[in-house]
Amino acid sequence: MGIFEPFRAIGYITTNVPLSVQRLGTETFVTVSVGKAFQIYNCAKLNLVLVGQQLPKKIRALASYRDYTFAAYGQNIAVFKRAHLVATWVSHRAKVNHLLLFGENILSTDVKGNIYIWAFKGVSQNLSPVGHILLENKFTPSCIMHPDTYLNKVIIGSQEGGLQLWNISTKKKLYEFKGWNAAVCCCVPSPALDVVAIGCSDGKIHVHNIRYDEEIVTFTHSTRGSVTAVSFSTDGQPLLASGGSSGVISIWNLEKRRLQCVIGEAHDCSIVSLHFFASEPVLMSSSADNSIKMWIFDTTDGDPRLLRFRSGHSAPPLCIKFYANGRHILSAGQDRAFRLFSVVQDQQSRELSQRHVSKRAKKLKLKEAEIKLKPVIAFDVAEIRERDWCNVVTCHMDTAQAYVWRLQNFVIGEHILSPCPEGPTPVKACAISACGNFAVIGNAGGWIERFNLQSGISRGSYIDRSERRLCAHDGEVVGVACDSTNTIMISAGFHGDVKVWDFKGRELKSRWEVGCSLVKIVYHRYNGLLATVADDLVIRLFDVVALRMVRKFEGHSDRITDVCFSEDGKWLLTSSMDGTLRIWDVILARQIDAVQVDVSVTALSLSPNMDVLATTHVDQNGVYLWVNQQMFSAPTKAGSYGSGKEVVSVNLPSVSSTEKSLDNDFDKTKANPEEVQDAPHSLVSDKQIPDLVTLSLLPKSQWQSLINLDIIKARNKPIEPPKKPEKAPFFLPSIPSLSGEILFKPRESTEEEKNLEDGEAKKTREKTDISLSQFLQLLQSSVEEKNLAAFTDYIKGLSSSTLDMELRMLQIIDDDNEQQPMQRPELHFIELLLDYFIHEISSRNNFEFIQALIRLFLKIHGESIRREPTLQEKARELLEIQSAVWQKIDKLFQSTRCMVTFLSNSQF
Repeated sequence: MGIFEPFRAIGYITTNVPLSVQRLGTETFVTVSVGKAFQIYNCAKLNLVLVGQQLPKKIRALASYRDYTFAAYGQNIAVFKRAHLVATWVSHRAKVNHLLLFGENILSTDVKGNIYIWAFKGVSQNLSPVGHILLENKFTPSCIMHPDTYLNKVIIGSQEGGLQLWNISTKKKLYEFKGWNAAVCCCVPSPALDVVAIGCSDGKIHVHNIRYDEEIVTFTHSTRGSVTAVSFSTDGQPLLASGGSSGVISIWNLEKRRLQCVIGEAHDCSIVSLHFFASEPVLMSSSADNSIKMWIFDTTDGDPRLLRFRSGHSAPPLCIKFYANGRHILSAGQDRAFRLFSVVQDQQSRELSQRHVSKRAKKLKLKEAEIKLKPVIAFDVAEIRERDWCNVVTCHMDTAQAYVWRLQNFVIGEHILSPCPEGPTPVKACAISACGNFAVIGNAGGWIERFNLQSGISRGSYIDRSERRLCAHDGEVVGVACDSTNTIMISAGFHGDVKVWDFKGRELKSRWEVGCSLVKIVYHRYNGLLATVADDLVIRLFDVVALRMVRKFEGHSDRITDVCFSEDGKWLLTSSMDGTLRIWDVILARQIDAVQVDVSVTALSLSPNMDVLATTHVDQNGVYLWVNQQMFSAPTKAGSYGSGKEVVSVNLPSVSSTEKSLDNDFDKTKANPEEVQDAPHSLVSDKQIPDLVTLSLLPKSQWQSLINLDIIKARNKPIEPPKKPEKAPFFLPSIPSLSGEILFKPRESTEEEKNLEDGEAKKTREKTDISLSQFLQLLQSSVEEKNLAAFTDYIKGLSSSTLDMELRMLQIIDDDNEQQPMQRPELHFIELLLDYFIHEISSRNNFEFIQALIRLFLKIHGESIRREPTLQEKARELLEIQSAVWQKIDKLFQSTRCMVTFLSNSQF
């Protein structure tokens, strides 16, 4: 185990898998794929409501029905009930490409032409298909669709261009359509009976009557590429929406048989899905550019407008940095977007505006990507002046200006910082002073200039008179930094020269040579250490005050991509293209941890609280979060999680924030479903969330008083002794009682009745030495009937003092009794109670109440359990189950404790 363990990935919205839309009551939900997991959004506000578990392979197709989600990955199909895996279908021998919900069945097709029919009612028992259809050899299925009102019939499109009508009940081909000599990419039914729309790879949409096999109308895309998605409007408007590989959505009027409008630049990549909501003028689209958009047709001219959307980076991010005390992450990617991701609430993530990009692109007749600023290569942020003026500065690829951003309004600032206007060269480095008033900019020509962020006015440049030309460095400036008191400014040149300047006077104070070309520098303001990354793959730490090297770290075997200090300055984190992420202890001058990931890290940032590490990776569009185990769980080995020089291989965090892969669970489900059903988790109630615990919902005072019963009794002890009760009238004979209540003496029975009662009492005493109260009777009957729910409900209704009295009635008082130990009724009922606790802990029901009850039980009967070997075995079994459950809960809730920390630090 390393210091940082995978937590979860953020920034993923959707992939190139078609979405699945369903309506539950008055709400509409959409299920999308995010690689190896799926996410469910509520379409009312596109809020994320559920994230599925991580699958062994990427999802290839999705289908949903009420609480069930069906995800095809590789050759298998996983069946989820909400977020819990309930079954795995494994009959396919080729990759599954399509899933179709068909009544109470699911149809799955693979690349070799096999169609399996699955019944998902009683899915945990039925793990085999109920039907199988094998298509012809020269018919490769590309889509599958069920025409409305066609009983047990589906239409299958092929990559060869033909269509076939099959009856899945009789498993016979009913008809084969002639096709259009182009691969069929998509096919959907229309509100009109017998009419379907077919999208082909040649850019044509065919509206076809399948009953008579006649063409109704044909539309052609003006842009090149295939038709990847089509959808009919069902709100009464005769509209057909089509999307292509160019990212453009076309709206066709079916009555006028012409193009009505075009949504240009709807997405940056190919359209994956289009879906008109039932009886609503709303169209949903998804694309491989990691975005979902909803369009509404409510304008006077009938053109759609963007209603709401969710998006992430469509290209891998290049730079990241924590912001707002670790609640947000600023991220800039190759897609020219500058984004803010919320770690606490996913719906707060957004892209920073670049001021009317869509309007300017439309006016200039250009693409939005051409209007946006070029990709960010470096940026710096200061939180201290967020409410006053711009507090972010960005450097862009091949751009001679630096731009400022106002995070208060999530918009680009009005000032543009242009260093050295006489000889402009691309800006390479930037830094904001600790006070938030100034920005220092360095460019590829060796020029360094200071600007005022409030006004955008230049406040002078830093010039080294010893250089051949009037500039700060003879070559590219690779990094600039400011100290915490605006006393000095540090800069580094490409040729390995590091210089220290007087911040206000802009005069050179000192300099030193590293000895090789520099790539990057990072300065820690509080300890005064400067970390330099050179071409020789060595990280050197310099004391800026003493002007000497104090540390030297070696270990990376490929280009170092990013470096960052921890907030306290004790750790230095580095990443490299060799796939390793290393942690160096600055004080001990050694490596304390190293992990190997499958995809190389390109950027990293550690939160100010040092609880979460954020990383970006090659060809990955998301931001990955890692949890500091030293803060969220107890250390296991001598107080340290570090692995030293040993490099440990780990997987990237998943979207579902689960730490372990589900490969073992899938193997168990496929290998022997009966064993899975007989496993201990089968005791869990249907209402319980799998792998978690269920609380009793009792008032806190009721179960907590069981723990503190001795304190309560001592507090409530009477000051004065109880008074002797008054005698009853002389004609009503009474007997004394322990409780102080007046009990009347029963009437004298006859001699025969006395003999009969004495005989029965003698038999009862022979069977048991204690009277069976309702507590013990219910316990015994529940254990015999193997139904402990009634006993649980009964004891939950008892008061704390009554429950304490019932447990104390089983205490062993007469130790000199000659009776066999385990034949004593008290020990028998203690054993039953241990069995009851074992069952309840295994099922994880009424968790906090059972924990308090066990504590009270062991306090009273601990000595009796210690003396009897049989009870010791029961207690040992209870301890093992208790430890296993607690260990599992602790592991599952590490991520929850991490989120609680975020919420406690937030200002919401």
